[in-house]
Amino acid sequence: MKQMITIIFATIALLACSQSGNSSSSTQQQAGEAAQHAEPRIKISTEHGDIVLKLYNETPEHRDNFLKLVGEGFYDGTLFHRVINQFMIQGGDPGSRNAEPGQMLGSGGPDYTIPAEIIPGLIHKKGALAAARQGDHVNPERRSSGSQFYIVHGRTFSFEDIDTMEERMGAGLTAKQRNTYTTVGGAPHLDGAYTVFGEVVSGLEVVDKIAAIETGVADRPVVDIPMTITIIE
Repeated sequence: MKQMITIIFATIALLACSQSGNSSSSTQQQAGEAAQHAEPRIKISTEHGDIVLKLYNETPEHRDNFLKLVGEGFYDGTLFHRVINQFMIQGGDPGSRNAEPGQMLGSGGPDYTIPAEIIPGLIHKKGALAAARQGDHVNPERRSSGSQFYIVHGRTFSFEDIDTMEERMGAGLTAKQRNTYTTVGGAPHLDGAYTVFGEVVSGLEVVDKIAAIETGVADRPVVDIPMTITIIE
């Protein structure tokens, strides 16, 4: 039985992808050409507005895989199937396309995973784009889902919150990162555990709208939020 690709709220761990296997195959020509830009950009279109994101070149396997899937139309018609206000909005399950009301979602994807590209400095600030994955107990290499992703909504933290979190995690944040989490906000407890491979450059207000949507069982929005994703440069 596949495990649900999900993100655990209010813990140091993120649960995610249910797929296993090797990394993705070579990208299509369109994806390769887009990757030549300084930072490729993609647009997620929803009925609530558009979200434009740039993909980091520091995480090339995630960048190229995402561009490949977008170029294939893999995400078109899929849903933001799990939404938690002040935490994240999650999508990328092909099983969410034309899903029945009340259907449990979050275990689908292509038949491969991607090696972790966890880069110090690429943090879970508000608007960060990151890859979902299975938990460490079944995925000690922290390989990412082949398709499922989340965009951090998050919240702001006090310096006291950050101090407590650093002590619990056994790791410290830089002064810049501390400032980001106390002003912009995010989900710092996820840093170092999941691959962050991009960020929102416009449309954070759309992320806010989606994060505020009413949800039901398993944090699925009561009213479906389908998406279309395109490469814009």
